[in-house]
Amino acid sequence: MNLLYAAILGMLQGATEFLPVSSSGHLALAEAFFHIEEAGLTFDIALHMGTLLAILAYFRNDFYGMGLALIGRDAGEEPKQRRRMAIYIALATIPAVVAGLLCGHAAETLLRGPATVAFSLSAAGFFLWLGEKMGNRQRSYSAITIKDALIIGLAQSLALIPGVSRSGSTITAGLFLGLNRSASAQFSFLLSAPIIFGAGIYKIPQIISMGLDQSQMLFYVTGFLTSAVSGYLVIALLMKFVRTKSLTVFAYYRFILSAIVVIALLLGYQ
Repeated sequence: MNLLYAAILGMLQGATEFLPVSSSGHLALAEAFFHIEEAGLTFDIALHMGTLLAILAYFRNDFYGMGLALIGRDAGEEPKQRRRMAIYIALATIPAVVAGLLCGHAAETLLRGPATVAFSLSAAGFFLWLGEKMGNRQRSYSAITIKDALIIGLAQSLALIPGVSRSGSTITAGLFLGLNRSASAQFSFLLSAPIIFGAGIYKIPQIISMGLDQSQMLFYVTGFLTSAVSGYLVIALLMKFVRTKSLTVFAYYRFILSAIVVIALLLGYQ
């Protein structure tokens, strides 16, 4: 394992984790067609912790405000909204946690075939396109209700399927609920923090049982830092992008990639 390889994987993870294109789907396709293997559980956790740092850094004011509101260190109308949003995020995380515990292993092992990923990419892309066309995009972040949060949380649980995309499913759900793009993206990213953190904590016992390879620490640190930096930049760019631009470009990208995969399969490339 070399540092360039770690840096490339870190940058790809940071980018695809937040763009609505599915990081797990791209990884599954890379494994199938280019025989690129995962670099191990510890490295995978390092990459995801990097993306978690990116979220916490970019939305630091939101998380800090919600934390103060939860412990009652602030008063007024805005802290009430922050406290409400923190509770909504906690509740919306539950469906993905339950789905991950019940179906996570099956989804990762049974649904990683390129044909399945191609279908997931195009199906999720269709709903993203439809959400853009049908959603009225009139509601702001402050207008999110507990019903919205739970529906978006249920949509997040679909991201267990490679090709669906966690950010794609949650942003799409937000659009169907009438949220504007900025509100959908912001809630989606805030919602990703506890699930990424929880997944990392859940796998720590496995890492301990396997033992940490001290000789690979620089490799892990490189992946962590590059995923954090690229993730932060992608979040910043996407939050700016959604203020004025449609997300249908990502739906079209999904359709094109799905078509390429199908053609490759028909031609026997695998």
